[in-house]
Amino acid sequence: MKRIILTALAFTALFIGGASADPVGEWRTADGATVRVKKCGSGLCGFVASTRGAPGKDVRNPDPAKRGRSVLGIEVLINLQPKGEKVWTGTTYNAEDGLLYNATVTEQGESALQVKGCGSNGGVCGSETWSRVR
Repeated sequence: MKRIILTALAFTALFIGGASADPVGEWRTADGATVRVKKCGSGLCGFVASTRGAPGKDVRNPDPAKRGRSVLGIEVLINLQPKGEKVWTGTTYNAEDGLLYNATVTEQGESALQVKGCGSNGGVCGSETWSRVR
């Protein structure tokens, strides 16, 4: 009987540990900013939490009313949905050019996150690897 209980507990611990794997947390981008990834509805989203220097403005936003806002707090990972083991897809916003891109986010171990953005219709792609802050 003890063996059955221990086996059940071990199985439960493995299941819970595997089920919680996702990129929720804070990540350092290539330019030194920090993005906070959190659960948003049925998916994930990410917001600029800090910048290396003084935060700039969202001057390239296609909406003129948003061009004066700080980049702090801007949602840069939008509606990421799971698309396989350690892979999420959705949209990313790039404040440097004010454009939205198709995003693929891949967790590479516990401390690295590859973020890839591609223009619509197979346009130009770019990627960078973020490192976990916490």
